[in-house]
Amino acid sequence: MSEVFEGYERQYCELSSNLSRKCTAAGALDGEQKKQKLSEVRTGLEEAESLIRKMDLEARSLQPNVKAVLLAKLREYKSDLNNLKTEVKRIASGNLNPAARDQLLESGMADALMASADQRSRLMVSTERLNQSSDRIKGSRRTMLETEELGVSILQDLHQQRQSLLHAHDTLHGVDDNIGKSKKVLTSMTRRMNRNKWIIGAVVAVLVVAIVLILYFKLK
Repeated sequence: MSEVFEGYERQYCELSSNLSRKCTAAGALDGEQKKQKLSEVRTGLEEAESLIRKMDLEARSLQPNVKAVLLAKLREYKSDLNNLKTEVKRIASGNLNPAARDQLLESGMADALMASADQRSRLMVSTERLNQSSDRIKGSRRTMLETEELGVSILQDLHQQRQSLLHAHDTLHGVDDNIGKSKKVLTSMTRRMNRNKWIIGAVVAVLVVAIVLILYFKLK
């Protein structure tokens, strides 16, 4: 719920109650006093219209779900303002004689005041419901923010785990390279050992042949 809208709303409710009391007082007056009171009421009606226009602009600038609720509430305020205007017209509808004025006060004005009071009561109930809806929206928003924070925390943990896995992968890759190099060294050493064996074997064979030949020639 918009705090700006709620501020305008409080001002309008106070002004509406004040105008209703002034209308009741103006209905019992005559002459200049009545004109002065009606002038005050008309000034108040202009101020009430200004507040309703401000509420309308504020409501239309909000999110669609909140906007729909506030515009429905605003229609009730407009209806209440129209009732006040109708009441003022009835009071200012010519120079009524005392009997006609008394009849107006007892019938038409009483009905209008009852209707206005009933409508204000409904507006108060609607206001309470809207406040409850606003509280639920705020609760949902808090839950959404908490969920978002939890999601960010999980993503950070996953990022850290990914970095750890990448580091482990690099380490294993380095170990694999070292193992490959060691294998090559061992293979080279094995080849050298085999070659040395063949060389030693050849030398031994040559020595044996030489000894045999020496012994043969000596004995002969």
